[in-house]
Formats: sequence, structure tokens, C-alpha cells
Amino acid sequence: MDGLSARTTPGTALARPVTDLKGIGPKAAGRCARLGIVLVRDLLFHLPLRYQDRTRLVPIGALRPGAEAAFEGTVELTQVQFGRRRNLLSRVSDGTGAITLRLFHFTAAQQRNLARGTRLRCFGEVRSGPAGMEMVHPEYERLAPDVVTPVEQALTPVYPTTEGLHQLTLRRLTDQALSLLASETLADDGLEDWLPVDVLAGERLPTLRAALAFVHRPPPDAAVTEILAGRHPAQRRLALDELLAHHLSLRRARLNARDRHAPILRENPLPERLRANLPYALTDAQKRVFSEILADLGTPTPMLRLLQGDVGSGKTVVAALTALTAIGSGCQAAIMAPTELLAEQHLRTFSRWLAPLGVPVHWLSGRLAKSERARTLATIRETPAALVVGTHALFQEGVEFARLGVVIIDEQHRFGVHQRLALRDKGRGEHGQPHQLVMTATPIPRTLAMTAYAELDVSVIDALPPGRQPVATAVIPDSRREEIVTRIGEATRSGRQIYWVCTLIDESEALQCQAATETAAALAASLPGVRVGLVHGRMKDTDKDTVMGDFATGAIDLLVATTVIEVGVDVPNASLMIIDNAERLGLAQLHQLRGRVGRGNQASDCVLMYRAPLGPLARERLAIMRGTTDGFVIAQRDLELRGPGELLGTRQAGVAALRIADLVRDADLVEAVARVSDELLANAPDRAEALVNRWLGHALDYAEV
Repeated sequence: MDGLSARTTPGTALARPVTDLKGIGPKAAGRCARLGIVLVRDLLFHLPLRYQDRTRLVPIGALRPGAEAAFEGTVELTQVQFGRRRNLLSRVSDGTGAITLRLFHFTAAQQRNLARGTRLRCFGEVRSGPAGMEMVHPEYERLAPDVVTPVEQALTPVYPTTEGLHQLTLRRLTDQALSLLASETLADDGLEDWLPVDVLAGERLPTLRAALAFVHRPPPDAAVTEILAGRHPAQRRLALDELLAHHLSLRRARLNARDRHAPILRENPLPERLRANLPYALTDAQKRVFSEILADLGTPTPMLRLLQGDVGSGKTVVAALTALTAIGSGCQAAIMAPTELLAEQHLRTFSRWLAPLGVPVHWLSGRLAKSERARTLATIRETPAALVVGTHALFQEGVEFARLGVVIIDEQHRFGVHQRLALRDKGRGEHGQPHQLVMTATPIPRTLAMTAYAELDVSVIDALPPGRQPVATAVIPDSRREEIVTRIGEATRSGRQIYWVCTLIDESEALQCQAATETAAALAASLPGVRVGLVHGRMKDTDKDTVMGDFATGAIDLLVATTVIEVGVDVPNASLMIIDNAERLGLAQLHQLRGRVGRGNQASDCVLMYRAPLGPLARERLAIMRGTTDGFVIAQRDLELRGPGELLGTRQAGVAALRIADLVRDADLVEAVARVSDELLANAPDRAEALVNRWLGHALDYAEV
């Protein structure tokens, strides 16, 4: 078997260490290990990120910035350019146009090899340069005069790599693995096809072995357009395999959770007493969701439920009813929020609701003074029937709960899954582990939820409370800033309260705060008589609370803020929002910010002010915001535009970094994934386990709930 040592026996070649391959020493093996490549067969599942099309030559005159292309031409001039950085420039033409090759790192030999009159074949990304089109550090080869050199016959794979490991090395190693894959003498090589035959036939998909061979080395007659779009049956076959592995890993975690014990939390008078005290009735959607939660809490199996609801749909009330079910059953409830501002908002809201019921509410923040923190920790340790509200401080060292019955995570996509599990583990005790309710105001599209949240039951509050007014959204260039400022003055005179949100493309909190401070000063100067307030992330908590309190009571007309107000701010009288430089934000964040208005019974407006010129993506985002206020529509479009990472946050790094599957492109496979998952878990759990291990190994150990 070419490439392997003599000690390798038939049937085990792909299970051997990669060091048994030709051309790989200890250093290269260490670099491979950083990519998860330890065994020879790991190379087969180290799939191309993309492909380069070197199968055709493009005339230089037809090259366009942003495209990768291969071309041939003759060097007209090569010279060294001196400046801040020395670089080598070669002007190449082919009669249809000219392009500059730019090398920042070069040798004297390279300079000689690029002499005038030399014929080259080059490949790289076309860019706009100071003197027209250019390629920076392209791949190139010298061509013999008057000799036709054949082009590549197939697409060239580009692999994920790490420092010191070149694409050519990965291709050579993969070639050896593919040679072994094709060997007829290999029997038990760990590449069994675990998918049911009828599924492959129904989806018209090839076998695993055929799919792997194809995606690594597409044959010359392959449909290039189909491959580059990720729609070839071989790619879809592997995408189905990968999505199924992720889905199974989470389903397995869910089944494992069913074997664990949680306290039975029974219906009691506290939730009904809260409902009686509310100045409004619950919507049918809220009642339905709470009934689903009650059914979970009444069993000895830990609840694992995701509560979705658009901005303003009333998730907080459902969270309070859930917490009171635990407290009325003699247990503690903990609610964790990702920011101090949101946690403080919950503290005020829950204290207002629970104080009349005689239920204690405790506050735990990383900013508590040492003595106050010690007293709070002692209280939490000794008071079973209470609510604890806090930030990530809830799962830090030294925190001990008396009897934690339910954990509620708000804006769950802001937390890493390790943080959620750390809080759960804090609550483990003789009574078992706590129930979990994770909430999000960023709706998760169905295909994403089925894949990334397969271990959770999902409840959706799909209706807004009666009386809520839709928010009218306008998209306006900042050249009309003075006009907007004038209208703000008119709005405040009619009793309206207004948010002005400052955004910066720079993530520096200091710069964001500076921008907000300068904007507040400028608006105050332009609007005499308008009471202007300022909130940003660097203010002291007490100062921030004072300003927010003044805004809530109407003592401030115009609140200038950074995106710190994205969540957790509830001022029903605020009915106008201006988002400055709105083109810099994603759809999810724009939707969250817009949700701060329209919370009362008066018509509300949101102005998305942008700085021209707009790029195509920014233009599309703003058009979507203007066209709909439906959070589920916006979330689906966000998924299509930016992929799953934006919606999942840090929770599911594995799903956000799929090797070959794409949750938007391959959404039509999700139904098959769910169906095959059920079949394998019911009839062939060993196959399910093998499939998860093949694709994930230990990568999703954190998913164990």
C-alpha cells in the first residue's frame, strides 16, 4: 500500500497514524493534530473549504476585482518600489489588458525570474490597486516560449489549515489517503455507510466513499457551477451526514437528561396571585406556553425548554410565573442575564411583582462590595424559597444555592454553553438538578432550531399583547440630520420621549462612549429647552440607574445612548428612536433596538439614519427593516445574509462552524435529518453513536445536559 509502512495490515490502513504516510514528520504531524488530523482517515473528513477554478484561463481584459482567476501573460516591466515598505512590481499583459503583480516578500532570484519578456501563468485574487488591477502574492509559474502548457483538469481544493502547514502538503497527504480509500484490499476501514439505503435512494445521493472521493478531487467532467455552489449530490451527501451527526449528538444529550432527576415543582397559588395583580390579562400565547412549562416542571425529569418570543411579546411574565412555581414548591429560582443593565431591569421588575406576594428577591452582581457579596451569598445558601437575579456572577466560585429548582437564562445566545451548564451544576444536590428555561427575543428560524437546539423543547409566544402599536420605520441619509433634529424638537413639545442610539464600527467601548457623549452635547446645544440624558457602558451603575429612572418617569425627553440599551430597557412612553449610522449594525441588533419603542399604546417610529454610500448588504438590511417588524421574518433573512453564527452567538460553536453543511443552503435536508435521527436512535443506536464519533469525536462533549 503506497505511502504506508510495512507493518500496516490490510483493513487497518486508514486507521493508522498520519505519521505512517510518506512526507510527514513529527513537526508536520503536530500541525495536523491542531486540525484534528491524527489518523489517516481523519484526512478524508478534513474537507475543502472551497475550490479554485484553474480549469480555464481568463483574458486579463476580462478580469474583475474580487474574483479569483487564472491567466497567462508576458512581463512588460519589473521594478522594485521603495517607500514605507519595499515591494516588487511586475507589469503583465496579454494583448487584452494589463495587471500588476505585487510581492512584498521577494528574493533576488524572483526578481530575475520576472524579467521583461518572461511568459507567466498566474492565479490569485484580483484587486483594485493604485495603478489599476493587481494581484498580491499570486501563485505563478514560468512558461516555456512557444509551448502550450495544459491547464488544470479539475477544480483545486482549498483546505482549512494552520500555521506552517501548506496547501500542497495537505493535498499530497490527502492524495495518499484517497489512494487507500480506493484500494480493494481494505475491508474494515471505519468508513461504513450508516445512512439507511432508502434515504440515499430517496435523496439520490452517492455512498459515503464515493462522496468523499468526489469532494476531495472533483473529476474533470464534473459540473463546475454545481460544485462551486455546494449543490452537487456528493456535497449534499456529506452535508446530510454532518447535520445528522450534530442533530444526533444533541438528541443523545436530551435522552441522557431524561435519565437524570429533577425536583417535581407543583402548581401552587403564587403564580395565580401574580396574574391577579397584573394590570392586564395574559395572551392566549402566554397561557399556552406557561401550560407547556408547567407540564415539564411537574415531572421528575429536568425541563430543557427554549422560550422564543419577539421583542415585547411578554416572555418576562412567563419567566416570573415559572419562577413562582418553583418558589411555591419550596425551591429557589435563578434568573441570569448577560448584562448588568438587563439584570437590573429584571431586578426592578421582579421585585415589583413579587414583593406584594411576600417573595424575597436577591441580587448578585460582580460589582457588589465584598461585605455585601458575603451577606448575599450567605442568604442564598440559607434561603430555599426565593428568587436570585444576577449576571454571570451567579455561577462563580463561592456561590452555593440552598435548593435550586429552576434556572432561567435570558438572551441565551449571549452566553457560552459552558456558562449555562456551570449555573446548572451549581444547583445540583440531593434533590437532583434544576429545570432549565432559556429565553431569546431573537427568534430562531425553524431549520436552525431543529439543528442547533435538538436537545431542547421549543415554545413560541407568537402574539403580541393587545394594544401594542406597530413601529413605523424610515430609512434616511444623515445629510438630513438637521431636519431630524428639528423634528425631535417638535416631538418633545408634543410630549413624546425619544431615544438617540449612537453606533460605531469600532468595538472600543471607550470610543463608543465618547461618540455618545459628543452627540448628547451637540443635541443639547441644538435643542434648547429639551432635557437630554446620556447613558453608556462606562457610567457608574448608580449614575446609569438615575438617568434611566429619570427617563422612565418623564424627567428626560431625549436619551442619548450606546447600544447598551439594546435589551432590558422598558419605557412605554418612549415612542421615537433614531439609530445613528444604522448601516453598521446587523439585522438582529437593529430589531432589538427598535423593540425599545412601541411598548406603550401610542404610535411609534424608528428612524434608521445612514451614511452614504451604502454597500449592497447594508442596503438590503435596511430595506428588510423598513419592510417588516416580524422578528421571525427578520431572523430568517439574517440567517440567509450572515449565517448561523449571528443568531447562535457563542452557544453552538460546532454548528456555527460546520465543515461542509450550510444551514441556509441545505435547509431542505433538515426534515430528512430529523426523520433519520429518530430511526437510528430507535433501531440502531450503535450506528448513531458511530456517526457522531466520526464527525464530532469529543467536540460536543459540552452538549451533555
